[in-house]
Amino acid sequence: MSLLVTGGRGAVARNLVGLLSARGIPYRIGSRERDTPGAVHCDLSDPATFPAALAGIRSVFLYAEASAAEAFVEEAVAAGVEHVVLLSSSSVLGPDPAGNPLSAGHLAVEQALLASPLRSTLLRPGAFASNAIGWSWALKSGQSVRLPYPGSYADPVHEADVAEAALAVLTDPALGGRAHTLTGPQSLTFAAQLAILGSVLGRPVPFTAVTPEEWKAEVEGYIPGPYAEALLGMWAASDGLPVPVTDSVERLTGHPARSFETWARDHAEDFAG
Repeated sequence: MSLLVTGGRGAVARNLVGLLSARGIPYRIGSRERDTPGAVHCDLSDPATFPAALAGIRSVFLYAEASAAEAFVEEAVAAGVEHVVLLSSSSVLGPDPAGNPLSAGHLAVEQALLASPLRSTLLRPGAFASNAIGWSWALKSGQSVRLPYPGSYADPVHEADVAEAALAVLTDPALGGRAHTLTGPQSLTFAAQLAILGSVLGRPVPFTAVTPEEWKAEVEGYIPGPYAEALLGMWAASDGLPVPVTDSVERLTGHPARSFETWARDHAEDFAG
């Protein structure tokens, strides 16, 4: 198998590379950063980097970058690639995904792949459990986490489960060629996630409810306005409303999806002050 893993510094890609190495499956890492050890330069926004990265490749694990998606697809077809596994997002299943900045890029790459002759498998994770790392600064500094919608639900999925699902669809032809929506095993509010995190860390993790306007002002300069508005809209829509979870992780990997508590234990050092 000749396999290109793009996004070499990403959490899912790193986990996938570890799985491939453990099984002796040959792969090539592609990274937009030129100095990534052991990786070929593959900037998904720069078509000039595609030919060398795709030479001799038959399968690709692809991060979603819309700016040069059509050029990547064209080069992949020319290089003889047979199968592309896209790390997309379940946000493409929401209302008006083309008009939502959180989903538009993922949708555009999906459409480019589905319009091509490439066999395409779409992995659509919901909320990554690793989004919780965004709270680490407050925890390390002894401050409370400021939440505009503490009762908003999410379906946090462990990045290791997404990587195992990717390995499954890359190595088992029967699982590829369609879309899989990946979630964690539970629908949890942000408040519940913080309580679990506090239990794992052995210390309280307080939060303060703020207005959407206050939160937006606090993240200005870090999260562009349209993205902040889209996040607020998504959180408002699931405030007090559990989101559905799927059994896709278990069907693809053979084991139940890892819990948020497991993720918190795996990442406790990220919150150490």
